[in-house]
Amino acid sequence: MKKNKTKLSASLEDYLETIYQVVCQKQAARAKDIATRLKVNNSSVTGALRTLAGKGLVNYAPYDLITLTPSGTEIAKDIIRRHLALKNFFTKILYVNENTAEEAACKMEHDVPKEILEKLILFVDFIQICPRGGEGLIKGFTKHCEESILTGDCENCVNICLESLKQKKKIYNKYNENPILLKEMKKNDLGKISEINKNSSAFQKFMEIEAGRGSIIQVIEKDNQSILIKTKGYNLTIRGDEADNIKILPY
Repeated sequence: MKKNKTKLSASLEDYLETIYQVVCQKQAARAKDIATRLKVNNSSVTGALRTLAGKGLVNYAPYDLITLTPSGTEIAKDIIRRHLALKNFFTKILYVNENTAEEAACKMEHDVPKEILEKLILFVDFIQICPRGGEGLIKGFTKHCEESILTGDCENCVNICLESLKQKKKIYNKYNENPILLKEMKKNDLGKISEINKNSSAFQKFMEIEAGRGSIIQVIEKDNQSILIKTKGYNLTIRGDEADNIKILPY
């Protein structure tokens, strides 16, 4: 995936992120939309938009609708990916409450190095699917945080882990020969991509974020029209017809 090398301040990244979010909802943004979301005055918005336009990241003219250029969209998506990766780590691994995690992610998303970001994303995936980890380990850590003690019942924990591994192995072996379609998965289900039809429209979406066979996915939301999944730190919306072209090995 091609990375944009444009250097931006934290403030300008916030503007790009906000414009992207507004555009996703309304197809275009107005200065007042941005000012309201960021809680800044109109003159600050105007100055930021002129700077971003000068860098070729937004399409802007006074009193006109605001949209992102392809480069602006690429950077905005990367900012949002950083934000989501941090928030997922805080909420799913550290069990930090939603509001605190959101606030911390907003502050840290501008400075986290790429290497650390990628490791955070991989760690969240790993801890959720590893039989030595999973929900049980995370809940055990949460209890430790609350009570500041360890239960010491390690033998029982290991036995539970082994039994869980046996059950997961049976399920995984069952689907290894006959993987299911993405549309068959339920909300919060985890799985590994087995195959994506290279002739489908979904294939390009996955290639753009360097996801493919072997990548871990999780179903975030699902309805009759589309499925929202998380993979490689990105959120992707897959249409119902596209989901027919993606095969998954469930966990």
